[in-house]
Amino acid sequence: MHPKRRTRPDGQSGADVRKSTPSQSPEKRVSALTVQARQRIMRDIQDIRKNPLQSCLPDFSADSLEQFTVYLEGPKDSIYEEEKFTLRFHFLECYPLDAPIVQFIPPMVPKHEHIYSNGHICLSILGDEWSPALGIRSVVMSILSMLSSSKEKKTPPDDDEYMLEAPSNPQETQWDYHDAEC
Repeated sequence: MHPKRRTRPDGQSGADVRKSTPSQSPEKRVSALTVQARQRIMRDIQDIRKNPLQSCLPDFSADSLEQFTVYLEGPKDSIYEEEKFTLRFHFLECYPLDAPIVQFIPPMVPKHEHIYSNGHICLSILGDEWSPALGIRSVVMSILSMLSSSKEKKTPPDDDEYMLEAPSNPQETQWDYHDAEC
């Protein structure tokens, strides 16, 4: 099965009405982080610095904790081996209660049935299945696992359609997660 976008009852694309409107970029949604969010992000960063993830090089050198990039190498022995990708993390003021906004930065986007050409990732822990117990490490490990398990490089079947109306913020898309293989 493939991921599919759903629409809200009001007919517009998007997930939760309490989130920003599709015309707002992730940068405009990000506001000052709470003290708790800053502390949690710092703990996540310290954990990754102390116990680095294979195939992952985070760049925490930005002036702000609200946004940073993570450079990924395709997992060893996968169809993405030796390929390089870049993820962008945006943290909202209520992190870790709210999931971070995570997407691949084009043009370095893996061709994968759950990753759209604009870098949006259909991954349950970035949406409905997010838990405050998860963090940066969990997200990166889930994405690496998703890439490792892929057997074929292909875009999602509705990639062209999605690209025509995709919001700039992937959290404004409510995904149907009905594929247990990735």
